[in-house]
Amino acid sequence: MTRPGFTADPFRPRRRPTRVVEVGEVGVGGRNPIRIQSMTTTPTLDTRATADQVERLVRAGCEIVRITAPSLRDAENLGEIRRELRRRGLRVPLVADIHFTPRAAMIAAEHVEKVRINPGNYADKKRFAVREYSDAEYREELERVAERFRPLVRRLRELGRALRIGTNHGSLSDRILNRYGDTPEGMVESALEFLDVCEDEGYRDVIFSMKASNPVVAAQAYRLLAQRLAERSGGAPSYPFHLGVTEAGDGEDGRIKSAIGIGALLEDGIGDTLRVSLTEDPVREIPAARALAERYEAAWSASAGEGWGDPGAPFVSSPYRRARRPSRRLPVAGVALGGDEPVRAELDLGAVPGDVAAVAGALAAACRRLPAAGGPALEGLVVEAETARDLGDVVRFREALEGAGLPVPLAVAVPPELAEAAAAEADRVVLPARGGGAFAGAERLAAAAKAVHAAGRVLEWRLDPADPELPAALEGVLSLAGADSAAAVLVSLLPGRAVHAIRYVRARLDALGAGHVPLVLAATEAGCREEEAWLAPSVELGVPLLDGIGDAVRLAGFRDPGQALDRLYRILQGARQRSMRTEFISCPSCGRTLFDLETTTARIKARTGHLPGVKIAVMGCIVNGPGEMADADFGYVGSGPGTVNLYVGRTLVERHVPSAEAPDRLVALIEREGRWVDPPEPGDGSEPGAPAA
Repeated sequence: MTRPGFTADPFRPRRRPTRVVEVGEVGVGGRNPIRIQSMTTTPTLDTRATADQVERLVRAGCEIVRITAPSLRDAENLGEIRRELRRRGLRVPLVADIHFTPRAAMIAAEHVEKVRINPGNYADKKRFAVREYSDAEYREELERVAERFRPLVRRLRELGRALRIGTNHGSLSDRILNRYGDTPEGMVESALEFLDVCEDEGYRDVIFSMKASNPVVAAQAYRLLAQRLAERSGGAPSYPFHLGVTEAGDGEDGRIKSAIGIGALLEDGIGDTLRVSLTEDPVREIPAARALAERYEAAWSASAGEGWGDPGAPFVSSPYRRARRPSRRLPVAGVALGGDEPVRAELDLGAVPGDVAAVAGALAAACRRLPAAGGPALEGLVVEAETARDLGDVVRFREALEGAGLPVPLAVAVPPELAEAAAAEADRVVLPARGGGAFAGAERLAAAAKAVHAAGRVLEWRLDPADPELPAALEGVLSLAGADSAAAVLVSLLPGRAVHAIRYVRARLDALGAGHVPLVLAATEAGCREEEAWLAPSVELGVPLLDGIGDAVRLAGFRDPGQALDRLYRILQGARQRSMRTEFISCPSCGRTLFDLETTTARIKARTGHLPGVKIAVMGCIVNGPGEMADADFGYVGSGPGTVNLYVGRTLVERHVPSAEAPDRLVALIEREGRWVDPPEPGDGSEPGAPAA
């Protein structure tokens, strides 16, 4: 099977080889660790405030700090900021963030270790104008842009400075949009046009980024760029990448969305430096970024051996276009999964709880709190039974669930000898399978599978991602399933760093002609520090979902069932699989921001957080605002000191609204567009912003 060029191996963690780019005294790429970045939110002309924030970031573990330079005066003041930092004994590399003003970039290059430019607005037009470019007109525009960019490249080369070519999905130029559309291809072409100028000048101290507020688009763009650069380099190490999901938002949603988008690329071995962009104090970005970096540095260093070999098929139909993996629809006690059904949300309790009535009541209460619209919030529940006595507890637990008004489909994980008894009590029977010899325990498993099918129950084969003989186990269970019972079989993996394993299983199922078998994705919070409990589930569930893999998601090892269920729905929304709550696209703020973004976002969320399926963008300025609102329903964008522009999609509908009035005017706009619903009354069991099934 031909390997995709964007990754060394899609079925095990291996880092993409890159050249090293020196950013001041910090090496990026090559064998260097993943570098942690953030950006200041203070006015760049306020030297002391900016230096104070840089110092706080450095103390927190930030290794490279970006500062906006929207004007010539801001660019000049970067020198004073650098001198103040040196007076404090801080030698952290600084990056000047440039939009619209090439002259500011030339000034900034004298004072910082790296300049970031955005190809969409550095020397190009961004007016959302629609026109048809002939090939000659396109070349003429491209030559004009290149000549405006060339002086900066020459000066960076002379000074030994680095450059980030940072494409943003929300700010592609009109020229690119009219030829390639608002697509990952357009993002990549925009970046490569600028790389051509760099290489023509013999300058290669370049780092790339391909940011978007949609993690699916971001991952596709980074992958496509990695593929194109691999083709250009002829197998030699290529340019490093800076990773990020822009306008990710705040709180757990922002962390989950970032973990899915950034984690998808790190699973591919892509990424040399990263930022988790949150609408919070930038210091709070650092622990989240560090947690991601440490996870993958450990995975890359532990990766060795030959893995499972070639599965015989790709893990996804296209890594640059998401399509949900087709599977057979499988009814399970009134809640079907697979086929065209939404990805289902399940919890794994482990052993049957001792106080079944209390746990059943807690689960039912958690479900009542979560939905903002009708439908079940908990769509599957798994318990384990090791003995016949445990099965008696399963019966009592089911009765308790029904008594609490929660007739959720119940799956029971049992050893093979209890399969027949479990099939009498459960909607789904979960059996373990491991490779070994021809197939470990094949006779016992065959008898167990036959009993489950005879009882008319669904059979779930649970594989172990740590099993070196995973291929033998998978082929063994498929042989036991039988052609007549294939519709009642699904496959899951034990939780724990299972992204590459689920990719392998998906590919191998296709190669074996069993691509219709539904897949359950599993993750656990067990072993996670409480402040990082979002990380492992977001990656292990969200990353396969980003590629369209998975018919149900399941969480185990959690501390609180309501919080766990809420987290599952946040992951489903972050991966763009189910839209159950208001989605907020909010930028992390910077020196260009024209209002207190964190406070404003909180105010808007308090007013509108109960609108399932509505996307609201809260943006500090116009640099990426109108563009990143491409798939938002409504936009709230800073237009000047104390004023806001309101949008419906990309259409500006109210200009220069006073900030004090803007939240009320936004609500009125949502009402006029027919998207408003009244928030639930206090005490009705619902919570604003909670998911609907």
